[in-house]
Amino acid sequence: MIEYEPPRRSIVTGAASGIGLAIAETLIEGGGRVLALDLDKDALAEAAARFGDAYLPLDGSVTDVSTVASAVGTAESELGGVDGLFNVAGGLRPAPIVELTEDDWDFTIDVVLRGVFLCTKYVARSMIAAGAGGAVVNISSVNAHMPLYGGSAYAAGKSGVEMFGRNAALELARHRIRVNTILPGLVDTPMAAFILENEGIMAEFDANAVLKRPAQPRELAAPAVFLASSAASYITGTELVVDGGYEIGGYPDLSKYL
Repeated sequence: MIEYEPPRRSIVTGAASGIGLAIAETLIEGGGRVLALDLDKDALAEAAARFGDAYLPLDGSVTDVSTVASAVGTAESELGGVDGLFNVAGGLRPAPIVELTEDDWDFTIDVVLRGVFLCTKYVARSMIAAGAGGAVVNISSVNAHMPLYGGSAYAAGKSGVEMFGRNAALELARHRIRVNTILPGLVDTPMAAFILENEGIMAEFDANAVLKRPAQPRELAAPAVFLASSAASYITGTELVVDGGYEIGGYPDLSKYL
């Protein structure tokens, strides 16, 4: 049996629901503490009541520099530092390119890509100053490899996350900071509700998917925590597709649903 040590002091973005909440829960079960950054104050409060002192809620946007800097400062003062960063926060406003507004493009790119940049930048600074290294895990999407009708901004942003992760791994290795990226397929989260609740879309997904079901958030949390753990000490600058076979089965054409 392989034993490994997960990060003990982590920042998890998008940690009030979905994959982020599942990662926070997995880390806490492993004896860690989490600073949870999310926009949803109510969901943060519910999780904090559930997990107690191991879960420090902070409401705010990953696109805001002052919020990100404050989150890192709070982690330093309340957790004693940061060993792990999980960039999970995401969002999208789907529309075909010819109908997509500039504001909706900017919103998606800011959350998906700018947020990863800002959180990585400020957490890496903290890790470098502490001198103990650390690990960063980004949540991208299988849409970094597969186009999504109506999701040009999302796919472009997630593709950017993949290359940003490689670049960060290259630059931060000298500081003993590893950076890896996970590419989920369809996951049972609130953000995916518009797909999960549409019987026509789900029928096409099931026809194309190899495992023929969406993932549960915990099925993404496990590999994410693994990549940040001591068991993955020689893994950096790479991507792990966790999509139930959607990429090899073929993504459905969503044009008729948008």
